[in-house]
Parts: sequence; structure tokens; C-alpha cells
Amino acid sequence: MPGEITAISGQSGSGKSTLLDLVAGFLTPSGGALTLDDRNLLPLPPEQRPVSILFQSETLFDHLSAARNLALGLPSGMPAAEARARIAAALVEVGLPGIENQRAATLSGGEKQRVALARTLLRDRPVLLLDEPFSALDDSTRGTMRDLVRGLTERHGWITVLVSHHADDIEALAARRYRLAEGHLVEQAI
Repeated sequence: MPGEITAISGQSGSGKSTLLDLVAGFLTPSGGALTLDDRNLLPLPPEQRPVSILFQSETLFDHLSAARNLALGLPSGMPAAEARARIAAALVEVGLPGIENQRAATLSGGEKQRVALARTLLRDRPVLLLDEPFSALDDSTRGTMRDLVRGLTERHGWITVLVSHHADDIEALAARRYRLAEGHLVEQAI
């Protein structure tokens, strides 16, 4: 549902990350359907799917500034002034105003993950997939990121799917919970 977070748990190797890869278009299923608003997403390549993904380890280029990393989430050919304004606004939204020129290598793990989250804002896609995004963070930063993801999901009306091994992440965020076991999603009581 838009504005909600759905969590998927399961044992290691149960296929949680594979499921996200199928939704994102990184893998091709052998059958089935994948629809959003009655639109079949399976024929679409990953870059055309209405999906952003945030991985366990942030995917920033350390040698680039925060702004240059964020610009990778913008459409090519966007006027420079508009790109700068959108990047600045996204950094404000994730609580990192003014770090545009800071190299990614100098950012903490939590700051890097927030910059990666800001890049999903710039992609402006209605579906956000989270693949263990808080695993490498300390408890304080983990709580900050959970609050941030919850707030952004509600504010932007995203359909957010969280894959996590951490019961506390699921407890703190999920409006709906599923467990992946033997290739089947089973709804869990809240």
C-alpha cells in the first residue's frame, strides 16, 4: 500500500534478496506476473521500472562528491541549476544539508547511507526496495535511518518493501509482515 512499509523476513538463503532482484528487474523470472497499477512490469528493463533500491552497503563512489553521487539519480540532460536545487533539497530531506561538495570517502557509514537514500528521492519512483539497509549501522544511526525511511515513505506515498533479518527493524517499521519459506510468502500476524 502507498505510504506503508511491508517487511519480508526468512532464513538466509530463502530467497529474500532474489525476490527484490526480480522486482527490480535484475533477474528474469521463469513465470508469473509482476504488476503495479494494472501495468505489467516484467517486460521493462530495470532502468524503466518504477523502482528504487537501497542495498545493505551503500553504493556511492568514494572519489566523487556527495552531489556528484546524487546526480547519478537524476535524468541526463537536466539543466545544472535545477539539478543543484533538487540535490540540495534531497540532502535537506535526509538531514544532511550543505554536504554537496564533501567527498563520499569522508562521510560516516550513516551519512553514506543517507546520501544513498537521497538518491532514491531524486529517482522519484513509487516503489522503494530496502535490502538489509541498516545492517552495517550502529544502534543510534539505525534508529535515525528507520525514522527517516518511515517518514519519507509516508510523506512521498511510497510502497516500501523491507528485507531484514533484524526483528527490531521489522517491529519498528512494518505495517505488514511476510515470511519467505520454501519459495512461498506467508503473511505474519502483527
